[in-house]
This record gives sequence, C-alpha cells and structure tokens, in this order.
Amino acid sequence: MTAPDWRDWVFAIKTFMAAMLALYLAMWIDLPRPYWALGTVYITSQVLAGATRSKALYRVLGTLLGAVVSVILVPNLANAPELLTIAIALWVSICLYFSLLDRTPRSYLMMLGGYTAALIGFPAVADPGAMFDTAVARAEEIMLGILCAGLVSTIVLPQSVAPMVMVRLDLWLRDARGWVAEVLNRAGTSKDTQARRLRLASDALALDALATPLRYDMTGAERSVSSMATLRQHMLMFLPIVSAISDRIETLERLGALTPRVRTLLDDMAASLVSGTTEVVPADHLRPAIDAIDPALSDRPSWPDLVLASLAARLRDFIDLRQDTRLLQRHIADGTPVTENFAFRYTAKARAIRHRDHGMAVLSAGGAFLSVVLSCAIWIATGWPDGSGAPMMAAVACCFFAAQDDPAPFIVSFANSAILGGIGAGIYLFAVLPLATNFEMLSLALAPGLILCGVLMTQPRTAPVAMGTAVNGSAMIALQGSYTGDFAAFANSSVAVVAGMWIAAVVTRLVRSVGADWTARRLRVVNRRSLADAAERRGAENGLELAALMLDRVGLIAPRLAALPTDDAEWTVDLVAEVRVGINVVELRRDRRQLAPEARKAVERLLAGLSAYFRCRALRPPLGLLGTVDAALDAVGEDLHHPSHPAALMGLVGIRRGLFPDARPYRPRSTATMQTGAAA
Repeated sequence: MTAPDWRDWVFAIKTFMAAMLALYLAMWIDLPRPYWALGTVYITSQVLAGATRSKALYRVLGTLLGAVVSVILVPNLANAPELLTIAIALWVSICLYFSLLDRTPRSYLMMLGGYTAALIGFPAVADPGAMFDTAVARAEEIMLGILCAGLVSTIVLPQSVAPMVMVRLDLWLRDARGWVAEVLNRAGTSKDTQARRLRLASDALALDALATPLRYDMTGAERSVSSMATLRQHMLMFLPIVSAISDRIETLERLGALTPRVRTLLDDMAASLVSGTTEVVPADHLRPAIDAIDPALSDRPSWPDLVLASLAARLRDFIDLRQDTRLLQRHIADGTPVTENFAFRYTAKARAIRHRDHGMAVLSAGGAFLSVVLSCAIWIATGWPDGSGAPMMAAVACCFFAAQDDPAPFIVSFANSAILGGIGAGIYLFAVLPLATNFEMLSLALAPGLILCGVLMTQPRTAPVAMGTAVNGSAMIALQGSYTGDFAAFANSSVAVVAGMWIAAVVTRLVRSVGADWTARRLRVVNRRSLADAAERRGAENGLELAALMLDRVGLIAPRLAALPTDDAEWTVDLVAEVRVGINVVELRRDRRQLAPEARKAVERLLAGLSAYFRCRALRPPLGLLGTVDAALDAVGEDLHHPSHPAALMGLVGIRRGLFPDARPYRPRSTATMQTGAAA
C-alpha cells in the first residue's frame, strides 16, 4: 500500500463534506432514517468524478426499481412470511443473475434493484400498511445521498479519468511495441512471449473499467468513448496477429527460408515501432516492401512459399491495425470522435462482444437465494428483534462479491469491516455522541473516523474494508434528529448484520466458491467449445467476431494464471494460438462453398475432425488430424487459379501452424510421391 498523497486526502475530505451535507438535509427534511443518506454517499463516491456520476445514475435507477418491487411484494405477502421470503429471495437472485451477465458498470443497476428490495422490504414486514411511505422515504434518503455525492464530486476539485486513460494506454502501447519489436528482431523466447501476450490481454480488458467513467467525464473527453471501445478490440486483435507473425518468422528461420529481403523488411518495421510516434503516418512505404516479399503461388506450392505468403498477409494486417491504433490514440487524446474510415474495419464491428458466463451466474444467484432464505428462517424461527438485518446483509454480501471466483473470503472481510464499524459505532453512540448537542459538534465528532475511512478507500487493498466500515458503522449508529442510545437495539442490529454476512459466507463456500485455476480451465473449455461450434457451422459467422469473444476470455484467464503452479500450466501455452485457429476455421467454413468439389470435400472432412478434437479434453490434437490438414492442403493447392482457393490455402496454413507447431514441414502430394518412389 502506498502512502496517501494530497489527492487522496482531498477525496476523503470531499466525501466527508458530501456525507455531512446529505445527513444535514435528511435531518432538515425530517426523513425517518437520515443515516441511509450518509451511508449512500460512501457507497457511491469514487475517486474519479465520472465514476461517481455513472454509479450515481445506476444507483438511482436501481433504487427506484427495488422500491417499486418492495411496494408490490410486502403488502400482498405480509401475512405469509414464507412466501414473502421466497419472493424477495427470488427477486434478489434473478437480478443478480442478469447483473453478472453484463460485465460493465451498468450491471450495478440490476444488482442494486435486487438487494434494495431486501433492504426496504424486510424491515417493513412489521408494518406492511406503511410500506409505500417506507419505500418512498428509503428512496428519498438514498437519492439524497447520491445527489450530494455527485454534486460535491463535480464542483469540488473534480478528478478527470482522461489523464489516467492516456497513462494506461501509453504504458500498454509501449509494452506492445517492445513485444512486437522483439518478435520482428527475432529476439525473445516463446515462454517470455506467451507471458507477455497474456499480460497484454489482461491489461487491455482492464481499460474497460475506465470506459464508463469516461462517458460521464463532462470535460469533453467523453466524446472519445466510441474510440475507446474500438481501440480495445484493436488492442486485443494485436495478440493473434503478432503471435502468427512470430510463428511464421520462426518457421521460416527453421526452414532456412528467411531471405535477406525479408530480414530487411522486418528490421525496418521494428525500427519504425521503436520510434514510438503517435502521429498518424501513412504506412504506404511499407506496403510495397511487403508486396515484394509475397511469393506468387503456383499449383502445389512449397511449404516455405506458403509460410512466407501467410507472413505477408499477417504483416499487412498488423500495419492496418497499427495505423488505426495511432488514429484512435490521437482522437482519445484530443477528446474527439472518429470520422475517418478504419483500415482494419472488421474489429470495429465486434467492439461490443463480451463473454457471458451463464453457469457462474446461476451458481451465484442460487447462493444468494439460499443465503437469504436461511437468514430469514433463523429470523422467523427465533423471533429475533431487529433480526431483519440478517437477510438484508446476506443479500448485500452475496451481490457485492458475486463476480469473484471465491466470494467467501471477501464476504468474511466485509463482515470483519462490519465488526470494526460496530465497535466504532458503539464508542460513538455511548461515549461521544451524548456530548454532541448540535449538528456542528456531531460533524466534528464524526470527522476523524469518516475521513480516515475516506483515505483508506483510495487504496485498492483497503478500499472494501474502509467502505464497509463507514457504511455499516453509520447504519449501526442509526443517527437521528435527536440522540437515542438503546443498547439492546444496537446490539441486536449489530449482531444481525454480522450474522447475515457470515451466513452468506458459509453458504457461498458450500455452493459457489471455486478457485482461480478452476475458472481459468473452465474458460479455456468454453473457448474450445466455441471452436467446435465454429467447425460445425454454428456460432459466429465472422472470424474476427469469434476472435473477439475468445480473446475476451483469454483476457479473463490471464490474471488468474498467477494462482497456477508452474508445473500445472502446460495447457496455457496455446491459448492465443487457439484464437488464431478460430479465425481460420470460421473463414474456411464460410468460404468452403466456393471451393472446387474435391477441395470442398477435403475441407469438410477437416472441419469434422476439428470439431471432434475441440469437443474432447485432450491437450494435444491427434496425429491423424495432421494428415487431414495436409490432405486439405493438397486438395486446395491443386488449383490455385480457382478464385477462392488462395484464401482457403492461407486459412489451412494458419490451422496447421496453430495446431501442429512442432510438426514436420508440409510436403505437397506430388513431391511426397516422387520422393517415396525414389527411395523405393
């Protein structure tokens, strides 16, 4: 943890100011639970002004949704507590399920709509007749806190997300340039390259977290949001393309076919990368050089010519991607929308593609349902005064940390923050607040604890505990317009809050917790299933769309690999290679109808073999599949005058290199036959 700087202290003081403003207005308006407004400020506030505003909007909408549902459910089911429990638990789980399918900040809307119904509904069971007034009051308190947080964040030294975007983007591009320069200079080992690929994928996905705050930045930078979405896909697409370039260069070197002209071209491209300029400079001087090394393929081409032609095609893709990336980088820096046409236009169409994990969403929703039901059962069976806090906090805890591989440790940490908040609340409630005779003294009394929580919220490692302490502590104090110090009510509500979180942690551990290793392997299996679907003529109709989806999963796998032991990571070696294979499979499947009859039959046999391989759990493809690939190469290579055969041939080269990087060089059928005859 780094020492807080002046920006962190400014955020902490701003957040405290917003909290006191919300508390004062809630007391002045005479809302029944003004501490909800204070706690909402700490839930909503973010260091970046755009993040605070975006979260505020989704929280308002989610609060209204949860309030409406609670008004519908509680009065109608108040006389049947079992049905009410099941109804609210179902609502929480359904909202959580849909929120987990949306991996953008918009997911907060559905998540909040779920647990807000629990926050409003369970305490109102004792007085269902006043449910409408209670729901309105809760919504007013929450929206007042949101309004104060957004207002103070916008007016008092707002911190724009745009500089952070540019810093992270510059770092990513610098790392990517270094990686590509090593590839073009033939320096760097495959192990180092694989680790760098995965890190670049993970860092590219991390930029997603800044896209929504940028949309609400209100500094003019928000005009470049569409550029950010397109740039993200371009950044991910660099991985399979540069990986293919690296593979083709290595193959040509092994074959002794890396000619001086090719080496000169690669050196020139590496030199242009090292310069690192961000201006949009046309790459026309490199395209003729690539055309010059691209061999004119004749029927039954040799393997070195096929690999060299594939290298030329990928170098053209790389130049197009780099040209677009520099264009997008300039527009993001200037805060202007893109009006130019893209050179690599396919990726722009796939910018909204994201992996949706329905299985884990169902498990998380099931865990939330069981946690709420079990908490309610204990509350109802024991007649626990103020026991409504248990199902409330069980719902909140399950929702807050559902996106984690193993939410249980995070829920336990959140429960510990509630204990800290309860200790602090007890000290304030029975030792400090009796001495506070007006609002000014109350604010001074609260300042040390809340400002400290605000400072700790700026540090990633301590932010969840600090936020939980501030929110739970303010709720346990239950600040009203006048002092009320009921120890029995305080103890009951505090124990209920912690008990609800611990119940959620236990249930989550039993039905939902998985390890990072399990999640990473599962994502890889899902990627292979997508490849099998592609080979079976289902799924994406465009290779770049499939690549975008698979690369999104690779980016999710990458940060989880740190949990893997070094001797258990063999299956990660070909993650990006599988993406390259996927692009080629889809394009080959799409173009097969235009092939000559014999070539089409050979390609369809290959697609069937690929589907069978990707459906199984084998780490390596069977050797028989290599013969099927070579047979397809023979059939397609017999007639390169056919208009669809050259593109299909490049796809087959990509599949062979992606699946069999260590195989012997391909030999056309006529060459192999002649050599066999000579040997005889």
